[in-house]
Amino acid sequence: PVQEDDENYELMEHIYKDAEMAVYALTTLTNDLKDKDKKIKKTLEDILKEYESWKKKSMKYLKKGKAEITDSGVMAKMMAKMGIKKEVINDNSDSSIAKMIIKGVSTGSVDMEKKIKAYDKDVDKSDLKIAKEFLKFQEKTIDELKEYL
Repeated sequence: PVQEDDENYELMEHIYKDAEMAVYALTTLTNDLKDKDKKIKKTLEDILKEYESWKKKSMKYLKKGKAEITDSGVMAKMMAKMGIKKEVINDNSDSSIAKMIIKGVSTGSVDMEKKIKAYDKDVDKSDLKIAKEFLKFQEKTIDELKEYL
């Protein structure tokens, strides 16, 4: 089993938790927009697929190391769900939805950047490469969503 202080594990766990929360939030959002005619829906579905793939990839890595995989807390999910529902009720324009998702992805990318800097010298180069690819994906997602602002 993975040691608790294993930085490689922590980096992958961060990717997993970030992707898992994004999958939850984007699934909630796409369900809330199901009956609405929005241009942003296709983009959100593509982003969701990409996050699902990151979730699977990081989970596989963690399972290989026999790491304990924990999902985001119920409270965090509940807060996210309530926040999404409130936003969609208040303003479900493409620009408002884009802004909300950009805020979430930005928070995740800032955290990822901090982790990459913190673990730069301590983790396998291959793991660092995966983390940097995840960060690139987050930055690309933000750029794609900016088109809707």
